[in-house]
Amino acid sequence: MITVVIPTVGRATLPATLAAVGPGLPVIVVDDRKGAPAPLGLPDRVRVVRSGGRGPAAARNAGWRAADTPWVVFLDDDVLPRPGWAEAVWKDLVDLPDDVGGSQGRVVVPLPAGRPPTDAERNTAGLAGALWVTADMAYRRAALEASRGFDERFPRAYREDADLALRMTRAGWRLVRGERVTEHPVRADGFWASVRFQRGNADDALMRRLHGPAWRAAIGGAPGRLRTHAATTAAGLTALLLTAATAAAAPPVRAWRRPAWRRSRVSARPLGPAPAARVVPVLAVAAGGAWAVLTAEFAWRRIAPGPRTPAEVLRMAVTSVLIPPVAVAHRLRGEWKVRR
Repeated sequence: MITVVIPTVGRATLPATLAAVGPGLPVIVVDDRKGAPAPLGLPDRVRVVRSGGRGPAAARNAGWRAADTPWVVFLDDDVLPRPGWAEAVWKDLVDLPDDVGGSQGRVVVPLPAGRPPTDAERNTAGLAGALWVTADMAYRRAALEASRGFDERFPRAYREDADLALRMTRAGWRLVRGERVTEHPVRADGFWASVRFQRGNADDALMRRLHGPAWRAAIGGAPGRLRTHAATTAAGLTALLLTAATAAAAPPVRAWRRPAWRRSRVSARPLGPAPAARVVPVLAVAAGGAWAVLTAEFAWRRIAPGPRTPAEVLRMAVTSVLIPPVAVAHRLRGEWKVRR
């Protein structure tokens, strides 16, 4: 009745995920590594298919198409289904009406006790309340076939699950929440993780193209900060350009001669600036101030609810400078791509 599909890029957490699923359900692991990597070394009961490194959407499509059961449950390769999960998922799915196309598991994110969570931990904790995330999401095979599965134009593990869910609900399928529980640990993704994650702004451009400007509300998402990031980036660029223009328009220096009786020495006197040139430095300072205020507000918004350790404050300060222009650049790239 049920096949578990787990796309992977060879994370070290995969064996723990498989052990938590247990031997009671057929499992297909989709190896999405590029090239000709070494075998994953999985138990014989696990079937492995290859998807050629084309991203999680393509990997999940390869997995469900290789399955032959009425239901397919997608798990990420870094989650830990809670004890009794195999029985719980069967109970979630066995008596669902025919118009139900999917069932979402309950995702929990363990956070450290005794201190506020970091920015990265809070971002991962958001999965607990997110809709239709494929950390643990079951779909009826008939619904997948009718919708043609995941849209492979989404190259990352981002928005491809929301896109599929929106298409299914608009086609008349209902999506429900089950009782099974899956734990999603917080990964240590490094100092620059929040900057790398801005690549998802390109996927947001595709979501807007496919589902209209109200797509974020349709998936239950909070308003984004793209407009504020754009304002921050515009202020910063304006300050840089005006500062450069001020330097380029610096008044020239002209030589002048002293009276004849002192002509043994030559002095220099700068020409006075034009009236318009006096305004440019003021505008540069104003734009720089706006950038500083917006950047400081963004950084503090990320720092305030966290542990405020020196390492966390440094990471937030540095990445808060970089995130706005990187986010805007990726969104522009995404908009250009979807309009090609």
